[in-house]
Amino acid sequence: MSFEPLYPEPVPSPDAIVDVLVAAGIRYVFGLSGGHTGRIFGALEKRQDAIRTVLVREESLGAIMAETVGRMTGVPGVLLGQGPWILGNGLVGTIEAHLSASPLLLMTDFTDTPPFSLHGPYQSGTGDYGGWDARQAFRGVAKEVFTADEPNPAVIATQLAIKHALAGQPGPVAVIYGARALDGLAGGGALPRLYAAAPFVDLPKPGLPDLSGAITALKQSRRPLVVAGNGVRLAGAEAALARFAERWGAAVVTSPAGKGVFDEASPLSAGTYGGYGNPTAHRAVGEADLIVAAGTRLSASDTVGADPALIDPSRQTLIQIEIEPRNLSWTMPVRHPLQGDAAAILAALAEAAPAERGEAGWLSPQAERTVAFPASTGDAGLHAPEIIAAMQATLPADSIFTCDAGENRIFMMHYFRARGVGRFSQPAGAGPMGYAIPSAIAQKLLNPETPVVAVAGDGGFSMTMNGLLTAIEAAAPIIAVVMNNHALGWSQHSRGPFATSFAAFDYAAIARGMGCAGRKVRDADELTAALREAAESTGRDGRPFVIDVETSMDFSFAALAYANTRKPH
Repeated sequence: MSFEPLYPEPVPSPDAIVDVLVAAGIRYVFGLSGGHTGRIFGALEKRQDAIRTVLVREESLGAIMAETVGRMTGVPGVLLGQGPWILGNGLVGTIEAHLSASPLLLMTDFTDTPPFSLHGPYQSGTGDYGGWDARQAFRGVAKEVFTADEPNPAVIATQLAIKHALAGQPGPVAVIYGARALDGLAGGGALPRLYAAAPFVDLPKPGLPDLSGAITALKQSRRPLVVAGNGVRLAGAEAALARFAERWGAAVVTSPAGKGVFDEASPLSAGTYGGYGNPTAHRAVGEADLIVAAGTRLSASDTVGADPALIDPSRQTLIQIEIEPRNLSWTMPVRHPLQGDAAAILAALAEAAPAERGEAGWLSPQAERTVAFPASTGDAGLHAPEIIAAMQATLPADSIFTCDAGENRIFMMHYFRARGVGRFSQPAGAGPMGYAIPSAIAQKLLNPETPVVAVAGDGGFSMTMNGLLTAIEAAAPIIAVVMNNHALGWSQHSRGPFATSFAAFDYAAIARGMGCAGRKVRDADELTAALREAAESTGRDGRPFVIDVETSMDFSFAALAYANTRKPH
């Protein structure tokens, strides 16, 4: 690797900034041109062979798409656009990235007008008299905020922003460019000197901690269990987790955020645990004598308020694997805290398993994982479990699913069985509505040959259905299944009907007006036919397909609460 200074001859700073993105392996930039960032979009136009730019209709869509790319690939997703709207409209995806530890790069500008900063220029974010303070505003939601007012510092700020988006526990990092930073030449003899991006962005993996205590504890355990969280996904540790479970005969449950990192068809899987998990998972966690918390903080929402019937350090041995030191023994005392890369640690622990531990595991084979619920009757619409069952029975087994916040997410958490790994994403960090559609578009860009299905309620779907325009323009033919109960189901079932009801819109017809395909369905037979048609149509015609499912309000998410499911039915 050469450490000679870059650009002996000066180059436009936006070109040098895009070079940094390419060198860091960034494949997608999402955004909406505005302010001074138009110069970066101009530089991106020349590099579409290496990095794809996706124009979105509103910044919140781009933020969620960028967050999904970061979450699923481990390479920062990028949101590019004008300062106020990257912060304001993009806040949904940024907060989700912050709370879900997804690497995200926010590239924006001050919209400054030198030398008139003290005259309150239009939209200026420099924090000077009459303007808003972009630095301070972004610091409230980002790991780090870097600013640059000159060309060379703009290149360096981009390198450092990528580095810190990936360092330790990943997350969102903002870099804010001033007008002069994007309207000048970088390199040449200017100071500070510019160097290749690799030393800044290629971060070494931490070494293995001392595993001897954890290995001894595992050998002494009779009922080991892994709680797999989102950190397994971020570390790319899914294969290492599967190997560990097989070698030690360990049961595996996932936190809500970790759903999809372990194949729930495996006989070692007990499914998803926590507030709206399933009885088998609850029972398995409570019966385990040793728990490996891999990539999870064991937060209050995951452990149902630290209920000792689930996890109790006084009767169970806890091993925690975490990249971020502050997360170790944060929520409860851990006997064996292991700081480091989850993939490396799980792989090393797997290799340390005695040969005789390679058993089928201690769980009863494929025990019942859901609360039984009868099929819907009458004209009130289908029940959510029926819709989920139809999707799993009809759509290809390798389909990728995204879901929204709200009641539909709880139903998916409880009833949906993640097949394979990497085929399920959801907003488990911040829980924003409107997540499913843009996340599905990003998933389709990453996996163009795989069916991608967005599952949303009518409330969440209506927030981001304009994303279907982007799906058409970006050639990302997703399937959207709308559980249309004409209400905010969560709110109505928790506090009543006031300000929770919607008019009866036909979202399939609206989708057809956008140029998508769509069907309105009211019973199980129509749903099955529509799902088959959607799978064929998206592959054949390359257009998104929206299925608006008349959904009953007769069944509440409250029936799936931990208090009602902790004992097997």
